[in-house]
Amino acid sequence: METVKVLCRATDDSFLPVYSSQEAAGADLKACVDSDMVIRAGDRALVPTGLFIQLPSGYEAQIRPRSGLAIKHGISLVNSPGTIDSDYRGEIKIIMINHGHEDFVIRRGDRIAQMVIAPVSRGIFTSAETLDPTERDTGGFGSTGI
Repeated sequence: METVKVLCRATDDSFLPVYSSQEAAGADLKACVDSDMVIRAGDRALVPTGLFIQLPSGYEAQIRPRSGLAIKHGISLVNSPGTIDSDYRGEIKIIMINHGHEDFVIRRGDRIAQMVIAPVSRGIFTSAETLDPTERDTGGFGSTGI
């Protein structure tokens, strides 16, 4: 387990990320809105969490959709997974999209996304004249079957 420092704009700790089960990979993030927010069908919205984090160096926070919101309401995240770098200190805000057919209401304290803390590997990029061939080689989308 890695320690992640969290500043919370809300007046109580109920907005801190929470793992919903013993083996959950993602901690739930809640909407820290002052009043109900409506995401119309087909629209996007930037939803504040009121959270500011300090990740250990060499880690990222991945922001992912909640499967229950996706299946029940068609709610997802536009950039999924979103990445929070270890040197970012701004508020975590969630870019949500309503793929459903009805407007969706977000209320203060609603669980809107999940956050996974993961180690980061960085590459060393070097220029090359050729790349080693593989069986797949340059085959792209669908090239290995359906």
